[in-house]
Amino acid sequence: MKTQAPSAIRERVRDLMPGLRVDLETLVRIPSISHPGHDPSQLGRSASATERILRDAGCETKIVEIEGVPAVLGHIPAPAGAPTVLLYAHHDVQPTGARTLWHSEPFEPIEKNGRLYGRGTSDDKCGVVMHAGAIRAHEGRTPVGVRVFVEGEEEWGSPNLAKFLSRYADDLRADAVILADSGNWRTGQPGLTLSLRGIVACDIEVRTLDHAVHSGEFGGPVPDALTVLAKTLATLHDDRGEVAVAGIVRGKADPLDLTEDELRKQVGMRPGVKLIGEGGITDRMWMKPSVSILGIDAPKLTESTNQLVPSAKARVSMRIPPGQDAEAAMKALVEHLRRHVPWGAEVTLTPRGHGRPYKLAGDGPIYDAMRKAMTEAFGRAPVDMGAGGTIPFVADFNQAFPKAALLLTGAGDPFSNAHSEDESVDLADVERSTLAEALFFEYLAGR
Repeated sequence: MKTQAPSAIRERVRDLMPGLRVDLETLVRIPSISHPGHDPSQLGRSASATERILRDAGCETKIVEIEGVPAVLGHIPAPAGAPTVLLYAHHDVQPTGARTLWHSEPFEPIEKNGRLYGRGTSDDKCGVVMHAGAIRAHEGRTPVGVRVFVEGEEEWGSPNLAKFLSRYADDLRADAVILADSGNWRTGQPGLTLSLRGIVACDIEVRTLDHAVHSGEFGGPVPDALTVLAKTLATLHDDRGEVAVAGIVRGKADPLDLTEDELRKQVGMRPGVKLIGEGGITDRMWMKPSVSILGIDAPKLTESTNQLVPSAKARVSMRIPPGQDAEAAMKALVEHLRRHVPWGAEVTLTPRGHGRPYKLAGDGPIYDAMRKAMTEAFGRAPVDMGAGGTIPFVADFNQAFPKAALLLTGAGDPFSNAHSEDESVDLADVERSTLAEALFFEYLAGR
């Protein structure tokens, strides 16, 4: 097979971008929310659109289902003696949240200042488009074998992923796996994600009364459940903002060049709000635990009355760093909450599941090939970075294919607002990330 010069591949990807953008917009218009309570037929539509995009790129494709959830498999045979790479992405998306918080319709993509806005633009329908574009850059005749796996329930925790990996192992086995569900260090600067925090979560319900009573007549000696819950949740951090759950692993991370000013801009932090915790910023985001209160069940303000609330519930999420056992972390979180419920209130604690943290070695010829490809595509070397979020399927892929090199990539950046309103992706970074993957095929083949 003829070797393509990097300049020729670059030109080819540039020519492909209008069509790739159309493909991305087509996917974004499909509200493929995998959470229960949403229309499951949209996942079927999204899988069909994904299958068509990959088939048109040059793959042999098929849609497969486990427990009614559709995933898309693709295949291009390897040239004689060439390695094989598995390309992963997911076609499902998060719920939109309150539509009033969006500045445009979540499922109607719109471009503003070089960014494409819409649910799934970054997480993770751009991953589908990147893979298709990298294959198209070689006109479907890739210098390596290609296998593609696009699942449809990542945003719901990939409950059937292990079954997919086991049942279709022969369709997925590869020397390298590109997991395009991460992102870049910043816009225009590539990143290779080498560490991920894990997650444990539980629900806490406290009860002080059989039923609500008049807050004026009985307030004083009788505690209400919301106050009990607030005092309990407040014990999860100390006065400095450090996580107060005992026994959780803490580590150190490369500080890189992230400043507090840049971080504040990335997250839209209000001017008077201070950072919490101690240590370097990347330490706190990647290698130390964090605790968040994801939601509280209690009367809404518009429904509240002058009564003592008898019960209240909250969902508590704790991110855990690499090296921390997830089951031990869940036990520590549950026990901390149980011990700190004040005034003898009744408490019920319900674990909600966990995801394991992960750390990649990030060295060897396959990583060298990806770093070379990223440097060529972006004009600057990639950053070896961590991620504070959790991608549980990384451990599943490692278990299923222990000899394969896992590479976490993606076209998103810190301003992409994944899982929030106004999700977006930088279109220039979609092009650069697609080019990097196309060049990686060449370099992985040793050409």
